[in-house]
Amino acid sequence: MNNDTRNMVLAIALSALVLLGWGLLSERFFPTPKKPVATAPAQPGAPASTTAAAPQAPAAPTMSRAQAIGSVPRVRIQTPSLIGSLNLKGARFDDLAMVRQTETVKKDSPAARLLSPAGAPGAYFASFGWTGQGVAVPDANTVWTASAPTLTPGKPVVLSWTNPTGQRFELTVAVDDGYLFTVTQKVANGGTGPVAVRPFALLSRADKSADPDGWTHHVGPMAVLDSKANYGINYKDLDEDRAGQRFSGNNGWIGFTDKYWLTALAPAGDGAIAASFRRGAGTSYQADYALENKILPPGQVLTDTTRLFAGAKEKKWLDSYEAAGTVPLISKSIDWGWFEWFMRPIFALLVWLFHTIGNFGFAIIALTFIVRGLMYPIFDRQFRGMAAMRAVQPKMKEIQERHKDDRTRMQQELMELYKREKINPAAGCLPIFLQIPVFYALYKVLTVSVEMRHQPFILWIKDLSAPDPLTPINLFGLLPFDPPGLLHLGVLPILLGITMWAQFKLNPAPMDDVQKQIFSIMPWVLMFTMASFAAGLQLYWVVSNILGILQQKYLYSKYDADRIAAKAGVTTVKT
Repeated sequence: MNNDTRNMVLAIALSALVLLGWGLLSERFFPTPKKPVATAPAQPGAPASTTAAAPQAPAAPTMSRAQAIGSVPRVRIQTPSLIGSLNLKGARFDDLAMVRQTETVKKDSPAARLLSPAGAPGAYFASFGWTGQGVAVPDANTVWTASAPTLTPGKPVVLSWTNPTGQRFELTVAVDDGYLFTVTQKVANGGTGPVAVRPFALLSRADKSADPDGWTHHVGPMAVLDSKANYGINYKDLDEDRAGQRFSGNNGWIGFTDKYWLTALAPAGDGAIAASFRRGAGTSYQADYALENKILPPGQVLTDTTRLFAGAKEKKWLDSYEAAGTVPLISKSIDWGWFEWFMRPIFALLVWLFHTIGNFGFAIIALTFIVRGLMYPIFDRQFRGMAAMRAVQPKMKEIQERHKDDRTRMQQELMELYKREKINPAAGCLPIFLQIPVFYALYKVLTVSVEMRHQPFILWIKDLSAPDPLTPINLFGLLPFDPPGLLHLGVLPILLGITMWAQFKLNPAPMDDVQKQIFSIMPWVLMFTMASFAAGLQLYWVVSNILGILQQKYLYSKYDADRIAAKAGVTTVKT
C-alpha cells in the first residue's frame, strides 16, 4: 500500500472515529444549551387550528400513576403483547405497558411502560374525537359508555355517547395480538338538521424522549406521507417554533419514535390529511391530524377508521403491518440509514440465528463467523498482495533511503518496482473499503434493534444493548463508584483494544514514522471510544479481531514471503 493509499485509508479510519465518537463526546461534555422559550399554554377548547385538533397538554404530575388510573372508569386491555386500560373519561389510551419488554434486566422488573395518564409522571396518551359547528361534540371531560369491561384480540369494545340534540358518537376499538389498535369513529345524526363534523386524532406527551437523538438514528416527531419518510423534524425545532410544523399529504402516518418504541396514528384509506407537530404547555409535545370537514344530513352516518400503533419496534410486526397495507412504510420507524438494502438481510439473519441458537450473544458470534467466511476470498486476495509486499520491503526501503530527498523520484522508482514485481499496492485496501458498509450495517442493527434489548450473553453481561458493566477502573465493582463516560472501560472494550493492536502488529509496518505512530495509538483510542457502546457491538468487534488474527496467521503461512520472493526472483532480508 503506497503512501497516498495509506493516507486515504487513514483518513477514512479517522473520519469513522470522529463520526462514532463526536456525537457521544459533544453531548456528554459540550451539551447544547437550551434556549428559553415562551410558555403560553394552549387552552383546551381554544379555536381549532388548521388541523382541527386543539392541543391537549398533559397536566403536571399531581398524583401517582396508580391514583390517576384508579380515579376514573376504565376498560381493561389484555393482549399477548400489551397490558393496560382505556380511560372512559375522554376516551384516552393512556395506560399501556409492553408484556415482552421490561423496564430493567432484573427478574422482578415490571413491564416497560409506554403510555401514562395525564396528571401522573411521564404522561403520554392518544385521543380520538371530533370538532364541529352547530353541534355538541365529546371532549376531554366526556365520560363514555363501554359495551364490555375488557378489550382483547377478536373482541372489540364500543364506546358511545349521545349529545342532547340527538347526535350519537361511537368509537369502536379493536386490537390484535401485536401492537396495533383499530379505532373506528362513527357519528350518527339523529337530530333534525345537518351538522358539520371533522374527525381528528392526537398523541400528547408531557416531555420529550429520554433517548438521545443522533446522526445514527432519529428520535422524536416523525411522519410518513405520500410514500416518503420524514426524519427532519426534531424536538428542538418545535421548541424554537411555537407555531409548530404543519404539513399535508395522503396515505401515511404521524407519531413519536423513541429508540425502541413507537406511537403512530395512521388514518385508513388514501384520503388527504392535515397534520402537525406542536410544542404545548410547559415541556409537552403533540402530534395530531384531522380529516376533511364533512356535512352530515339528518339520518345519515359518518364513519372513519384510524390505526394506532403503540408498542415496541419489533421488526416482525412492523413488516407484517406494512406487507398487509395496514400502516404504510411503518418499518421506516426504524431509522435504517444509508445501507438499508444491506442492513435488512443482516438483521433478518441475526434474528434467525438468535431464535435458532437461543442466545443473542452466540448469535452475534455466529454472524461474525458468517461475515468473515463470506469475505474470506477477498482477504485471501489481500494477503497474497500483502505477502508480496513484505517480500519486496527491503528493496522498497533501499529506494526510500536512496531518494529520501527527492520524493518524486522515490515514488517513480517504487511504482517501477511494483510494476516489475507485478504487485498492486492498493489490493490490500479492498477489504477495508468493503468492511466499512458491513461494519456500519452491523453497528446500526446492533444499536437500534429492540430484539437485542435486555438480552443476556454469559457471565457478567446481562444486557447486550448496554455497555459492558465490568470495569477494572473501579476494581470490578469493589470500589463504590461508577466510572463516567469514556472511562467506563469494560472488559470487552479492553479486549477490543488488545486484539486490534495484535492485528495491526501482524500487518507490514508503515514506512512513514508519523503513520506508524498513528496506527500504533489507534487501537487504544478506539478502545476508549467504544467503551460506552453496546456490549453486543463490542462483542462482534472482539470476535472479528480474533478471527482476523487467526486468519492472518494462516494466510501469512499460506503465502510465505520467502516462497513468493523465491518464485519472483527477489532476495529477502530477514529482520
